[in-house]
Amino acid sequence: MKLAILSRAPQAYSTQRLRAAAQQRGHQVKVLNTLRFAIDLSGSDPDLQYRGRLLSDYDAVLPRIGNSVTYFGTAVVRQFEQMDVYTPNTANGITNARDKLRATQILSRHNIGMPATAFVHSRADVRLAIERVGGAPVVIKLLEGTQGIGVILAPEVKIAEAIIETLHSTKQNVLIQSFISESRGRDIRALVVGDRVVAAMRRMASGDEFRSNLHRGGTVEAVELTPEYEQAAVRSAQIMGLRVAGVDMLEGRDGPLVMEVNSSPGLEGIERATGLDVAGAIIDFINNQVAFPEIDVRQRLSVSTGYGVAELLVHANADLVGKRVRDSGLGDRDITVLTLHRGSTVIPNPRGAVELEAGDRLLCFGKLEEMRSMIPERRRRRTKVRKLPKEPIPEA
Repeated sequence: MKLAILSRAPQAYSTQRLRAAAQQRGHQVKVLNTLRFAIDLSGSDPDLQYRGRLLSDYDAVLPRIGNSVTYFGTAVVRQFEQMDVYTPNTANGITNARDKLRATQILSRHNIGMPATAFVHSRADVRLAIERVGGAPVVIKLLEGTQGIGVILAPEVKIAEAIIETLHSTKQNVLIQSFISESRGRDIRALVVGDRVVAAMRRMASGDEFRSNLHRGGTVEAVELTPEYEQAAVRSAQIMGLRVAGVDMLEGRDGPLVMEVNSSPGLEGIERATGLDVAGAIIDFINNQVAFPEIDVRQRLSVSTGYGVAELLVHANADLVGKRVRDSGLGDRDITVLTLHRGSTVIPNPRGAVELEAGDRLLCFGKLEEMRSMIPERRRRRTKVRKLPKEPIPEA
């Protein structure tokens, strides 16, 4: 696999670990500065240039995009998607997670436990919003803060009103959120990769600090999650459209309360706390998905581990051509055809007597490993002939 890691911090711990994990597994990997790309929309096919030259072929891209370059960074990721390069975190997923209000709105529709939250614009509505989330003390959050920056605990209503009024006067948008006292300055970070939590740690605030972030002086310890917490973390990440994510949860009286879903989670704290090879788990997942990206069903189906939904194309030289569905052998491999797409015709739940033709697209449910074995090697993007500099320009 040839992998591109989008990062402006090649010496950062997370970037170094991901690159090392890829190299140890025999993959080609380059760390590319997100801001050195140019999106090429001049031709009939989508392209990217990097440092002034046409980007070479990549099988997958792993975005590590900072808050300050979200708009341009997601535009680059979107272009990779247009070029049929696999990414575990789509541009839309990154954008969803980066805006705390948007993330809360999305998760609230899927029965995900969260602290009571309100968002208002008018000063006249602030006091009522505070009452709606349970009254003081309340937590006030900037919509795009990270590492605990822009998170304020207001112990009284008048103090909360003054803080919000000040932030609004500087054109800052804020969330008003209930303070979960039983969490006692603790939270859980679960690192989700695909359909499972590969590592989890509990973060504990230092002294009187209520924020448990490591950057605020907090401490960490490894923790084994209950199925309830693991399910909340995995569902939250997948609902947001992320296959690699850090999900932060409070330990509420009635179970997990999701605070945030991070599309570029740091690996240093969780690897050191757990002793687990999180970077390796991320690389292995991407490698497995390169030739076999799953369709995002947004948790509309409840499936067992190892099963999923995918689209299979019947190629002209495939053994399936000319066979009826019942004789195709798919059933023996624990694969069920849900829908058959043939040109502009859609055949839901095709009967066993339907004969398969070259070009048919089959939406199937079944064992992922069995369906993965039926996918041919990924087609390489056609390289355009262009004038290049005489001296090669390194990609990293």
